[in-house]
Order: sequence, then C-alpha cells, then structure tokens
Amino acid sequence: MWYVIIGRDRPDSLSARQNARPAHLERLEALKEAGRLLVAGPCPRDDAPAPGPAGVSGSVVIAEFDSLTAAENWAKADPYIEVGVYESVEVRPFIRALP
Repeated sequence: MWYVIIGRDRPDSLSARQNARPAHLERLEALKEAGRLLVAGPCPRDDAPAPGPAGVSGSVVIAEFDSLTAAENWAKADPYIEVGVYESVEVRPFIRALP
C-alpha cells in the first residue's frame, strides 16, 4: 500500500538539512530503485521553485510499504530526524487515484 510521509521542519533547520541531505537522498534513491517511490520533495517556505534563504517548511514522500508500521519505521530512521531537522513527522495511508 502507498503511504504519505509528511515531515515538518523546525525553525532554522536549513543548515542541518543541507548537511543531512546526501544521506536522506540515498534512502529515497533506494526506494526509487526498488520501484516503491511515487514522489518525494521539499516544501519551500517561499512561493518559489527552489528553497531560498527562508529555507524549507518540510518534506513530502509518497512511497509503497508493506504496512503502516513499516512506513513509520522507515520514516523514524530518516537522517533528517537524527540531526533534528524535523520537529514532527506524520505517516498516513494514501490511495493513489490519479494519474
């Protein structure tokens, strides 16, 4: 089943985010290579195509896991959590309707 993972950044997390980004992307690449990643990306604080000086308000990942517990465990192991980028993470089942 698909699950949406929403990580909300703590204020002033941009530096920690940049440092942990390579490890974060490595985990996403593994999901992609396994054919289990639908979409992933950051949510800029500003209405812009790329995060500016204001940084990022969080991230969204939609991926396939065997269970809600598996999705939660994957999310808990994110490098962004380890370095304190996220102040909260929400994991919810997701039904892909379109496209």
